[in-house]
Amino acid sequence: MSDVTRRIAENLAAVRGRIAAAAGRAGRPADAIELVAVTKYVPAQIAAVLAEAGCHALGESRPQALWAKAAELANPAVRWHLVGHLQRNKIARTLPLVALVHSVDTLRLLTAIDEEAGLAGRPAQVLLEVNVSGDRAKMGLPPAQLAPTIQRAAELANVSIRGLMGMASLTGVAAATRRDFGRLRELRDQLTAECPANVSLAELSMGMSGDYEIAIEEGSTIVRIGSALFEGIPA
Repeated sequence: MSDVTRRIAENLAAVRGRIAAAAGRAGRPADAIELVAVTKYVPAQIAAVLAEAGCHALGESRPQALWAKAAELANPAVRWHLVGHLQRNKIARTLPLVALVHSVDTLRLLTAIDEEAGLAGRPAQVLLEVNVSGDRAKMGLPPAQLAPTIQRAAELANVSIRGLMGMASLTGVAAATRRDFGRLRELRDQLTAECPANVSLAELSMGMSGDYEIAIEEGSTIVRIGSALFEGIPA
């Protein structure tokens, strides 16, 4: 076993242990949280080592990087997630490669995904990104636009809404982070009661390397972890 392989295995075990502990504090089973390893700062060879260690859900922020790494990785168990912004001119090439798009942030983008998924004959699985913190530097639907977007999404035949995605404010203050994640969970819970039958809000994609434990305690079902999995790995 190489040093890189050993270090990644140790990092993965440590992150999974912290996920399990956070889930336990929230009274939830560890397997209720999906770990998506965000590989944007490492080459495909390192992402492949992580997949071989048993982490098969890999995420990328940029479609072009996802295309390249998906072409290089031969592991059929890998499921790619797009966690960053998707431009409409990159939809056609991206959809066939991904299990889930986390970052649908406008009705226009949602409609374009629906059209392309219809042409491909394969429904697209997506999350609606919400700017729950109100930070102007962040993308995402304003909370007030979420309900009408969901109603419109229910009319689209080729898009499957699975839940919501959000990020905490940039303050780094734990209380503010918890408040933002709690708001997204509460918003999801409020909307679920009025949700159309063909729309699901079961998934909450919240939490990154610096705040995923708080996110899990506040109800996250998907965490997007990058740097914590690659500590000690040369760039």
